[in-house]
Amino acid sequence: MDAPRSGRLILVPTPIGNLGDLTHRAEETLRSVDLIACEDTRHSGKLLAHYQIDTPRISLHEHNEARRSEELIAAMQAGKDVALISDAGCPTISDPGQRFLQRCLKSGVVFDVLPGPSAVITALAGAGLPTEAFYYGGFLPNKSGQRQRILEEALARDLTHVYFESPHRLQRSLVVLATAAPERLVCVARELTKRHQEFRRGRADALAQHYQDHPPKGEITLVIGPSKVPAWFASADATS
Repeated sequence: MDAPRSGRLILVPTPIGNLGDLTHRAEETLRSVDLIACEDTRHSGKLLAHYQIDTPRISLHEHNEARRSEELIAAMQAGKDVALISDAGCPTISDPGQRFLQRCLKSGVVFDVLPGPSAVITALAGAGLPTEAFYYGGFLPNKSGQRQRILEEALARDLTHVYFESPHRLQRSLVVLATAAPERLVCVARELTKRHQEFRRGRADALAQHYQDHPPKGEITLVIGPSKVPAWFASADATS
C-alpha cells in the first residue's frame, strides 16, 4: 500500500485593513485546507465570514505557540493541510508563527508561502523615500530610552528605515528625530488601505509639530529617510 500523504503548512497573508485585499489564491487556499491556525480566531472570523469561508479554525498565538505547534505538526503528519494566518499582514513578520515554522522545518513538514498584503511594503512604496535599500525594525520599543537609541541609530545609517509605532507614542518618536536631525525626511503612513489612509511626508521637525497639534489615531507605520540621498532624489525641502 502507498504511504499516506503528508499534509503541508501554507503561510497566508491577510488584509491589513481593506477586506477586499485578500488575493484569489489566498481565498481558495483558506477554503481548501483542513484547518486554519489563527492569531485570534474571533478577529479572523470576521474576514472568513466576509468571504463565506467555513474552514475549521484553531488559535495559535504567542502564549500557546509552543504547545500548539506540536498538535498542528501531528495533524500535518497525519495528512491534514494547515493554513497559518495572523490578524493582518504576513504571519511570522512581527506576528506569531516564527517558532511554529522552525518546528515545522525541523520536523520535515512541507510548506509554502503566498504573497499578499504587507504594511511594510505598502508604507515604503508610498513614502516617497529611496527604496533601493531599507531596514525593517518591527515595533519600536515601549521604553523611551531604548526607542531613542534605536531611532538615533537609524538616523546614522545610509538607508531608509521602517518601523511600526503606536499613535500614542508617535509624537515622542518624532521629537527624537526632530531633535537629532530636524531636516531628515520622514513619512508617517497611517491607517493603510483603510478609508482614512494618510501618507504625511516632510521634515522631522515639521511632522513633530503637526502631530503635536493634531494627535494621530489608528495604526502607524513610520518611515525614516536615509542619512544620504541619491543625486536623483528630490531636494530636502520637499514637503507633504
